[in-house]
Amino acid sequence: MSDTATKTKATNDIKDIRLADEGRRRTEWAERSMPVLRQIRERFTRERPLAGKRLAACLHVTTETANLAVALQAGGADVALCASNPLSTQDDVAAHLVKDHGIKVFAIKGEDHATYYEHIRAALAHRADITMDDGADLVGALHMIALNRLDDLAPPVRKWVETLSAADRKALVTGVIGSTEETTTGVIRLKAMAKDGVLQFPVIAVNDSQTKHLFDNRYGTGQSTLDGIIRATNLLIAGSTVVVAGYGWCGRGFAMRARGAGANVLVTEIDPMKALEAQMDGYRVVTMEAAAPLGDLFVTLTGNVEVIRVEHMRAMKDGAVVANSGHFNVEIDLEGLKKVARGPVRVREFVEEFQLGGKKLFVLGEGRLINLAAAEGHPASVMDMSFANQALAAEFVVNNAKKLSKDVHRIPVELDQEIARLKLEAMGVAIDTLTPAQRKYLASWDMGT
Repeated sequence: MSDTATKTKATNDIKDIRLADEGRRRTEWAERSMPVLRQIRERFTRERPLAGKRLAACLHVTTETANLAVALQAGGADVALCASNPLSTQDDVAAHLVKDHGIKVFAIKGEDHATYYEHIRAALAHRADITMDDGADLVGALHMIALNRLDDLAPPVRKWVETLSAADRKALVTGVIGSTEETTTGVIRLKAMAKDGVLQFPVIAVNDSQTKHLFDNRYGTGQSTLDGIIRATNLLIAGSTVVVAGYGWCGRGFAMRARGAGANVLVTEIDPMKALEAQMDGYRVVTMEAAAPLGDLFVTLTGNVEVIRVEHMRAMKDGAVVANSGHFNVEIDLEGLKKVARGPVRVREFVEEFQLGGKKLFVLGEGRLINLAAAEGHPASVMDMSFANQALAAEFVVNNAKKLSKDVHRIPVELDQEIARLKLEAMGVAIDTLTPAQRKYLASWDMGT
């Protein structure tokens, strides 16, 4: 990666520029496991498909994201990056991007609520042609501006917007030719916007790509969530009862890893089809009410609010551990817990103790994404495909913005398949191809038995 480093001075807000050398080493280590994105970066360097475009990204600032940002810059984009979670930033990586690549970065691990939204404001002030989200924070803010719902903006963003003329506010939104969205939670938000007819520009739902959700959500979340929990607690998983809330691709990935580590896994669901699948995959499906007194460890992966509520926590055994691996810190009712419990008391770096009815309950990572709060997020090998989708989606937006409707779109199937082909090639895996007779058979309707 060092051959692509630039010396441009960037406006930024990071913890410490002196951390850059460590960030560079770790980012280069991740790059070794990202061959698909590397090939895209090399092509982008030659073709410059994003030349002249300003791109604002609200993503987890990790080594994998750094490789994406450098690939986008290689394609000609002027990139500004802020964090999509207050606890997910790797400060050394942020420093590396600023020092070695001149990329504008606004992200500090552990930043408070006001600083988080000040960084969102800084990314919005980049006046992007393309936005790239992990949770729809940038797009959400832009739409509040478009709909003149300024009271719904966080104070740092609202105060800045109020200084802008009506023409400038309009230009912030109309200047965006398209957006991409990384995660399930963000796609749900965006589809709701499209359904209500308020979506202001086309969005590519990267999460809907098969090379994203079938691998990132399942294998990435599965491994990194378990990694974060173990790093935070040093608990033995084997022999414990683990309650998995949600059996989407993230939930099934974590359930698989927890069972592989020796846990007795219970699953809670609201979707009968997913619940049936979990039952037939060999898990015990129960309600959260029934699971509450049984679990040693509870993990939410639903994308919904108040999945674990106060009545559930009252019923939990002494010493129960509660964590979240959904995008936002809304799945555990921590505000309700704080009203009825004593605490929190920090007992380990990412562990807080609450006393409730004579029992102790432990919450990990402030209820935020535990795989990024206490660990490093997904392995680079799986993010290789996710961020290949992001890079190609940005190129697709540039090439097709005038033809795309103001809706949520999937990345074209042929691009999805090309990412899978490149990944297999990098892994040294060969697959069969259809023979002419097989192609004819699949295309026909009159060839019977």
